[in-house]
Amino acid sequence: MTGIGFDLLATDGRARRGRVTTAHGTIETPAFMPVGTAATVKAMTTDAVASTGAEILLGNTYHLMLRPTAERVAQLGGLHRFMNWDKPILTDSGGFQVMSLSDLRTMSEEGVTFKSHLDGSRHHLTPERSIQIQHMLDSNITMCLDECTPFPATEAQAESSMRLSMRWARRSKDAFVERPGYGLFGIVQGGIYPEQRAESVAALTDIGFDGYAIGGLAVGEGQETMFRVLDFTEPLMVKDRPRYLMGVGRPSDLIGAVRRGVDMFDCVMPTRSGRTGQAFVRSGTINIRNARHAHDERPLDADCGCPACRSYGRGYLHHLFKADEMLGPMLLTWHNLHYYQDVMRTMRQAIADGNFEEVAGAMEARLNEGDIEATVDPIAKPGKPPKQGRPPKKERTEQEKTDE
Repeated sequence: MTGIGFDLLATDGRARRGRVTTAHGTIETPAFMPVGTAATVKAMTTDAVASTGAEILLGNTYHLMLRPTAERVAQLGGLHRFMNWDKPILTDSGGFQVMSLSDLRTMSEEGVTFKSHLDGSRHHLTPERSIQIQHMLDSNITMCLDECTPFPATEAQAESSMRLSMRWARRSKDAFVERPGYGLFGIVQGGIYPEQRAESVAALTDIGFDGYAIGGLAVGEGQETMFRVLDFTEPLMVKDRPRYLMGVGRPSDLIGAVRRGVDMFDCVMPTRSGRTGQAFVRSGTINIRNARHAHDERPLDADCGCPACRSYGRGYLHHLFKADEMLGPMLLTWHNLHYYQDVMRTMRQAIADGNFEEVAGAMEARLNEGDIEATVDPIAKPGKPPKQGRPPKKERTEQEKTDE
């Protein structure tokens, strides 16, 4: 096998059930990839990540090229060995992170020159250098370097940005070293404009890739607009290659995008939210810091089999966050990743069974129910209802801004 394999096992409407084959194993799709930006999924061991059902992780070229460097990772046996993950890995090209450093970078036809957010050192990232770094990391799925079109952007801006990305895509393909079980994905750009998206799909299809990502979404345009872009983009894409929607998203985003023919996803949301006290459950979201949970013995989600839900009540999890104990973020991260994989498992089975719309509709309806009714605090002072409270706002650090 040259490149990676993709088998389309079933369809239900536009929803697809498939299987991606790589040198490090298979990925059942639709699939959600936990984000391990700097060779770690924050607050999780790789064994814990695997226990949730995750079959592929995402690493990041930008962060790893700066620390510990791709050369160091290669010297230590490649990213799989380095982080003790023997399953597939996809690496983002670093383009999104570099483009987000608007005050620290300059861009040209050749590539991007930027200052490290860590120490101010200067670096030059070209399509060829990005591919070389990902090769040294031993990534199973390599991403082309592209310019992530900002939102909002005029049609002229989107067109110019997209065409630069298409030229970089050709250079990325020329630089990629083909070998069995390793693949290269092109990235569709073009903002919110149908003509630009169509031109981008045609250009990438002409070059030829192992898979195709849809980039430039989940950048502030809103869910309705994102779905509209998918509605006119996905039908243009080749059917026998996996489709990857980058940086998405909330459970409702995943359901809606699978409905529109997307196979793969990644997002920092379940891990970042877990670290700040937000849990995703079947009926919506929970802020475990709220006082209503302090006396509650019930689990986060009675239908969840993760360690947080099997072994601990909301009152204990609330206490961990109030006491700034690191176990709190660890357990909520574990829960969120487990729940996201449950969502993907449910959708895969529904597509295979031919009842995707029925199952997806029920999932969406339940997401809108809201949390279960609060219980009465047996030791609360009469006449003084507990304050709900919100976690304090804090400025995101420069690293957090680039940690996508």
